[in-house]
Amino acid sequence: MAGQPSNGHPSCQQHNTLSNPVVFEQPLNEKTRAMLRMEFLFEQARAHTFRHSTWDSRAALRALFDLMSLFCRSDLKTELIKELERQAAFLDRLAENPQVDRERLDEVLNEMDILIDRLHALQNQSLEFRDNDFLTSIKQRSTIAGGCCDFDLPAYHYWLSQPEEKRILDIQAWLEPFDPIRQAVMLALRLIRDSGEPSNEIAQGGFFQRALDPNISCQLVRVTTPDDSPYFPEISGSKHRFNIRFMRHSMSERPTQAKEDVPFTLTCCML
Repeated sequence: MAGQPSNGHPSCQQHNTLSNPVVFEQPLNEKTRAMLRMEFLFEQARAHTFRHSTWDSRAALRALFDLMSLFCRSDLKTELIKELERQAAFLDRLAENPQVDRERLDEVLNEMDILIDRLHALQNQSLEFRDNDFLTSIKQRSTIAGGCCDFDLPAYHYWLSQPEEKRILDIQAWLEPFDPIRQAVMLALRLIRDSGEPSNEIAQGGFFQRALDPNISCQLVRVTTPDDSPYFPEISGSKHRFNIRFMRHSMSERPTQAKEDVPFTLTCCML
């Protein structure tokens, strides 16, 4: 797990007082990477679905098409079921610990059971919209730069001209088949993130490295920095170790690694 807090370092103490941190996440396996991509797309769709602009409707459909593409390329539903079952088995073993809130644990396990059943019942075909000529035509044109102009897709232009209430209802209906996937992804990632204990660390000369126990799977590394920091972390890793380099941000030049020590908060998420 993450190391102990470096409470004696004055810059670490200053870091703890900051109220607007920025969190950078790095997945250490393909399963977590796929879930983070899905979470990103679901959040993008949700952010644009209920806004008034036709540009928001376009952005919501863009997220929908990206979700469709993800599920066409791999059997993510099966992988999600396996992940929830793995997490459920781990949490079930925690029931033997007297310090665990058994009522809360049972709630989470029941939620997992319901989601696993919903995922088993979900047909992959319902996520592809093959029979919807309207969506298929837009999806095909969306791979072309500027391919969704009004003159290219007059039916799309007509739909975008409809009242916002209709557009919102349509987008919700198209996203609805993905809802079991969305809920499963959000629950799995929440449990992974909650499994980590944050610790205050120092990147000496802008560099930090930690070895990992290959027998204990670390799904996710989270690095938290203050919002006024001049640096951002570049994180790379595998099941054996991970490295963090803090780079100075520049809009006109190539980023350079920090020369001074950089305090930050590290969370290694292992579930």
